[in-house]
Parts: sequence; structure tokens; C-alpha cells
Amino acid sequence: MHQDGLSQYFEGITAKRMSAVEVSPDRSHQHEFNGVEGLVKLFGKRENGDKIRYKTTFLYLDDSEEYERHTDALTWYESRKPPRTEHRLYYTQSNVTEKFHEGDLVIFGKRTDGTVMLIAAKQGSGAEQELLWLFSLSPQNLQRVEYQDLSTEKARLDFTSRLILEELGIEAIRPDNNLLGEMLHDFNGNLPPTKVFSDYARLHSGVGSSMDSPDLALISWISKEEELFRAFEKYLVTIRLQEGFGKNNDDVDAFIQFSLSVHNRRKARMGKSFELHLAYVFIEHKLSFSHGKATERKRTPDFIFPGIEQYRDAGFPSERLTMLGAKSTCKERWAQVLNEADRIKRKHLVTLERGITEDQTAEMESSMLQLVVPTEIQKTYTEKQQTWLMNLEDFIDSVKSKQ
Repeated sequence: MHQDGLSQYFEGITAKRMSAVEVSPDRSHQHEFNGVEGLVKLFGKRENGDKIRYKTTFLYLDDSEEYERHTDALTWYESRKPPRTEHRLYYTQSNVTEKFHEGDLVIFGKRTDGTVMLIAAKQGSGAEQELLWLFSLSPQNLQRVEYQDLSTEKARLDFTSRLILEELGIEAIRPDNNLLGEMLHDFNGNLPPTKVFSDYARLHSGVGSSMDSPDLALISWISKEEELFRAFEKYLVTIRLQEGFGKNNDDVDAFIQFSLSVHNRRKARMGKSFELHLAYVFIEHKLSFSHGKATERKRTPDFIFPGIEQYRDAGFPSERLTMLGAKSTCKERWAQVLNEADRIKRKHLVTLERGITEDQTAEMESSMLQLVVPTEIQKTYTEKQQTWLMNLEDFIDSVKSKQ
């Protein structure tokens, strides 16, 4: 098994489009997927009505900020007596399965730990586009059932792949423990402010400058910071778990609150570090800018070029101004940046978001919003979209031409 690819997490997958009879109560009273050849390859043959149950994580992905998630079981069984055979995969109804629709993508993933993930994605969503890219699935091939044996898969996971797996609930960003002792010493056992931690990550990323490739440098810095942060976080969480929750270590509410705080801290630090690394790139490229300064109605765009003083100067030509919003993930939140700088008609938004749909990028374009996506992440977009997207180097060149 390759230690740095999808084979680390999945033995194999089967992907298909959901049929009406599999998901619609009007068409069938059973909650079952037909045991087609791809599922037989994934789960194996059963005989004489034999059943096997798999602990399963159910996910339904669309373009909302939070995905529906549920833990239950799938039952794989042979439903007919010899000599005829017919396999079925039974599921129980839940908040996830209620969202299933005919035509939605469904991926059955057999995990290396013996559990299963059922990952469903709304047809035509950006989440579906991400999954198609992650598992190298062709939309055309999904007219039939596609099975992949991942046990011999050799492609190494990159930062983009790991971000998608993380959204699925798979811990794919590996903690970098090599520097844990040094960090604990330097920071007195406490997580430092995000700016200090971002500076530390750049210093140890192996990419000292963004001058040759700002896109590569940005991803390298963010990736290293995530690896270092996960190592530090694991150390702190382990200590907290050892302390327990409540006098008898049975305070469930306190444990849930702690778990949520860990999750929220991850998201908040990612967004803040994204901005800090961008600012460092702009400084290296000698761009003049203001970071987080208010414009009209106390709106605070992330970056104004060449600066807030020029923006507030009515005599400064508006065509020489540039606004850049920065959102590590944007989903439906991209429209928030449209009202952050009235003087600038054409806005820019930089993001680490993968596989935004063509409908959404077309809406952005019609709203005079230009999306900026680091080169590595652009591969999750369609070829048509990639001709429109800017990367970070393109954006820097555009700002330089005005300064």
C-alpha cells in the first residue's frame, strides 16, 4: 500500500448516478442500491441470503458551508436463492439520505480500516466537481457504474487533494512532529498569535521567497503552517483529553463544546494565515497596499492597492485602484466582497476554494468579480473556467501595471 496516496485511506471505490428506484419513496418502499457489478467488485459476493453489515459514514455534499453527515450501517446481502443471484445494498433513512435525488453522484468508498464512506453529491454542484477530480472520475463514464481498485494506486496526494479529504472528515494533513519540541520551547508550550506562527512556518517551509513563483510559495507556506499547527494542536488536545471533562469525566456538553472550539479554531486560523501569507507575497513584490482598512459604510476589504489614502482621495483615478478580497473558502459567500469598495467597479477575490461550478463563475463574471486561484488549485476547475481564472502571479502583474 502506498503511504502517501488515496490507497492510505481507501481500498477501492465504486461510483454511479443514483436512480429513481434507489432514492424515491414513490418508486420503491425499500432503501436499497442495486447490487450492480461495481458494488460486487467492491464488497464481494454473498451466498444463500448471507448478510454483512458495514459501519458507514454517510455524507451529502452540495455547495453549502456545512455538509450533512450521519453515522449508521450499510447492509450488503444476496436477495435471491440459487441458482439466481441478486445483490442489494440496504440503508436506513436519515437526514443525509433524505437529500438524495435521482441523478446525484454517489461514491461508495471501502476504507482501509474496514468501514465504508457513502459520499453523495448534488448533481452539478461544485462539491461533485471536486469529487470527480479527486477520484479521477469522468462524468461520461458515470452513465455506467465505475469501480476503482485503489490498493495499488501510486499517485502522491498534493495539498489540494488533502484539503478535499479534510472536508470529507478524513485527517489527511499530516502533522509535522519534527519541529514540535522546538516549537514548544520557543513558544513556551502555548500556541502563539497567528502572525508569529505564519512567520515561523515560512521560515521552515523550504521556500524562502515568492519572487520566482508566488503561487508555489503561497501553497508551500500554507501547507507547512497546517502541518505544524496540526502537530501543536494534537499535543494540546491530548493534554486536554487527559485532564478530562467534569469531576467524573462525564460532562458530555463540555466535551462537545471543546470539540467545536477545536474545529472553529482550525477554520479561523486558516483564514487569517491565508491573508498574512498573501500580505508577505505583496511586500516581497514591492506592491503598495493597505490591509483591512475601512471604506464606505465601515466595510473593510482585505486589500486595497495602492492604499486606503489613494482610495479616499477623490482626485486619485479610480481605474488605478484595485480591491482584493481573500477567502480561503468562499462557497456562496463570494458576493460579500461586491459591496466593499464602491469606487472600484471590477473586484478581485483570491481563494483556495476548489471546483466552483461554471454557473457560479459565470455569475461572478457578470457581477464584475474576477476570481484569483493559485495555479495548483486551478486543476479542479474545468478547462473553460481555467481560461478565465487569474493566478496569483497574474494578479501581481496586473497591480504592478497600475503602480
